[in-house]
Amino acid sequence: MKIRKRSDCPVSSTLDILGDKWSLLIIRDIMFQGKNTYGDFAQSAEKIATNILADRLMLLDEAGIVEKKDHPESKAKFYYRLTEKGIDLMPLLMEVILWGDKYMDISAEARIFARQIRKDKGRLLKALSVDLRKQRTKERARTSLPATKAPRTRTT
Repeated sequence: MKIRKRSDCPVSSTLDILGDKWSLLIIRDIMFQGKNTYGDFAQSAEKIATNILADRLMLLDEAGIVEKKDHPESKAKFYYRLTEKGIDLMPLLMEVILWGDKYMDISAEARIFARQIRKDKGRLLKALSVDLRKQRTKERARTSLPATKAPRTRTT
């Protein structure tokens, strides 16, 4: 799937990737809710259709916003994580949350999170970004190092 750019305008180019609700909801799920598998995303409250979910995951992967990796615990699943490019979308999503808190009827849980953002956005942004980067580092270490086996000892 080739990402088509409509123009060189930064707003338009960004919307070519993030311009539908599903892409931002997938990013939200990874970023704030710790979801990482196709099944996790499919179970979100918004009930994304499976064909749209597959399409958006492919688009986000090709755009370099998420990475698709082999799942560390199951050969039948893939694991999706945000790239640095994806983590850099956190301020945007926080602003969307604040806008939604101001103008929309949202859940009590979402309102509490919006208050936390409003109270100290910079600290929360840094803490959550650090957590996501640590997860990436742990995942890289787990999948890139060969497993070592203890030497066999002979018993007589």
